[in-house]
Amino acid sequence: MNTTQFIEMLQREGYPDPVEVRQAPNGALGEHTHPFAVKALVIDGSIDITIQGNRKTYSTGDVFQLRFEEPHSESYGPTGVIYLASRNH
Repeated sequence: MNTTQFIEMLQREGYPDPVEVRQAPNGALGEHTHPFAVKALVIDGSIDITIQGNRKTYSTGDVFQLRFEEPHSESYGPTGVIYLASRNH
């Protein structure tokens, strides 16, 4: 998916405009939650997200989502990751 398609999808689904998030190469965040739902588009690099022991890798052009307060952990590829994230409160 490209940025234009992603923003159009967010608008259709009632999500606010996204913000750009950058994470450092080979970084990680242990298990945590967010007080909002997230839809995000990877625009460069990769991110691994683990939910209930299931790990999935998202790369450029992939969209990932997290439910409100969904426990998850994150790790970032060797070039880090840049993604557009929309947070729906």
